[in-house]
Amino acid sequence: MCKEVEKVNASLSALDDITVPSRVIKLPLSWNDPQTQLAAKRYQQTVRPNAPWCPSNPEFIRRINGLDSIEDVMNIVFEAEYMVLGLGDVYLGAPVATPIDPRHRMVTTKYNPARPWTPENAVGIGGAYLCVYGMEGPGGYQFVGRTIQMWNPLRETEYFQKGKPWLLNFFDRIKFYPCSADEILQYREDFLRGNFHIDVEETTFNLGEYKAYLESIKESAAKFKEHQEASFQAERQRWIDQGLDHFESETDELEVTVDEELPSDCEPINATIPGSVWKVLVKEGDVVEKGQQVAVLESMKMEFPVEAEYSGVIKKVYVKSSQQINAGQMVAAISAEG
Repeated sequence: MCKEVEKVNASLSALDDITVPSRVIKLPLSWNDPQTQLAAKRYQQTVRPNAPWCPSNPEFIRRINGLDSIEDVMNIVFEAEYMVLGLGDVYLGAPVATPIDPRHRMVTTKYNPARPWTPENAVGIGGAYLCVYGMEGPGGYQFVGRTIQMWNPLRETEYFQKGKPWLLNFFDRIKFYPCSADEILQYREDFLRGNFHIDVEETTFNLGEYKAYLESIKESAAKFKEHQEASFQAERQRWIDQGLDHFESETDELEVTVDEELPSDCEPINATIPGSVWKVLVKEGDVVEKGQQVAVLESMKMEFPVEAEYSGVIKKVYVKSSQQINAGQMVAAISAEG
């Protein structure tokens, strides 16, 4: 096998002569989309209230890259061409891409700990890479917005052919253009059904030409990188000064501070796992049915509903949003019917 690999390598032309297909694909982007804002808000509520990248990921990107305004961050995202260097980052055709122009390569840290929920097709930056999330799930890249689907589970269309339900290819270049939050919802509804057109330009990418381009901008690129690295270090020092440079989970030191005495005529509704309370869906005096959700917990990067085992009236609620709780801890007391 090694001899065959050596033979193939010896037959290859010089790298500078390599030319590969490289489509330019223009995609709509809802900048700082409400769904990405919601994900950041939920993270603050249930995971890390003092995270330096919350509540605004674009502001964090601005700060850590030393840019003057969030508009500068937005302009770079829309000016850049992101070359796809990896596909299926975790799942479903999710691209890992980096700007061709090094002066567009904004860098960030990732969420620490990871985010429990990310909306489908959120667009984020982690390190120097951009990713479009293929589906809902956990994540750590800093949000810039939301776009259309990378994967089509419904049908074949102009952009999703038989045997290839993913949108992008290696060496494609993604170019974003702005749209509103309402527009992206409609585009997403139409795209999977073949009713939304995207511009695809068939081009090529030549490594030798690219290296010559890098040589032509090396001074401005070096200046950009120097300023960026200084800003990155200044942000990290700010974390140290404010005690934000590390994260300690409260789970191991959790103390129950609520009154957990169960009224004599009630049954408990207990949490079955440890986690944090994302939503409390009932209040005292509410009438609930058996199987109705009374709260939603976040744990292990997933959501878990807490349901009533009886129909009846909620007599007492013991938890609140953002609270850490243990397995077996009472969420509510219910006066059961019958």
